[in-house]
Amino acid sequence: MRLDKYLKVSRLIKRRTVANEACDAQKVLVNGKVARASYDVKLGDIIEIYLGQRELKVKVEQITEHALKEDASSMYSVIS
Repeated sequence: MRLDKYLKVSRLIKRRTVANEACDAQKVLVNGKVARASYDVKLGDIIEIYLGQRELKVKVEQITEHALKEDASSMYSVIS
């Protein structure tokens, strides 16, 4: 699954366009490297998001095409 779509489905970022813009602005890192929106997310990847004052580091636990609001948080575990 594309990184921008994963960020949207997992509800780490509210909209896919915002996720795409964050990737273009180099505010999203995967495994310590700046990632493009088209990056193919894999299980075990470490995603770091830097938006404004918010810094979030998560580990990909699950990849699904659609997730309910209640199930979205099970797609990742927060590291810091």
